Amino acid sequence: MRKTLTALLLAAALPTVAMAMPEGGPRHEHGYGGAHMFKELDLTREQRQEIGKLMREQMKSRHEITQRYLDKLPAAEQKAMQDELKAAETKNRDAIRAQLKPEQQKAFDDLQKKLEERRAERAEFEAWKAEKDKKAQ
Repeated sequence: MRKTLTALLLAAALPTVAMAMPEGGPRHEHGYGGAHMFKELDLTREQRQEIGKLMREQMKSRHEITQRYLDKLPAAEQKAMQDELKAAETKNRDAIRAQLKPEQQKAFDDLQKKLEERRAERAEFEAWKAEKDKKAQ
């Protein structure tokens, strides 16, 4: 069961990681991911926007499906998985940061701080929304 969930999470995360790679990164050199294929198609701006929308919807759908299965896990396993994912994210972020020059590290740190602020705002919004929905019922 744990191997299946790990594989499912990895599959759900790959599109995000692939899209996050900078132009000219490995996905572009080796044709990894849809962006390279779409670049070859010489799409119009409208087509790129629509395809981007479709890809975001696919990622959201994958996330919802993954979450639906994760919710069925016992609380202890959910926490263990969240802790493991957080540790892996931290390790990856530290490895990325180590590759940067000092001025890039400062900019990277600023971006990370902004991301954390946005995550906190989102969590606050989700809590408010859940409370509002709870009262409406």
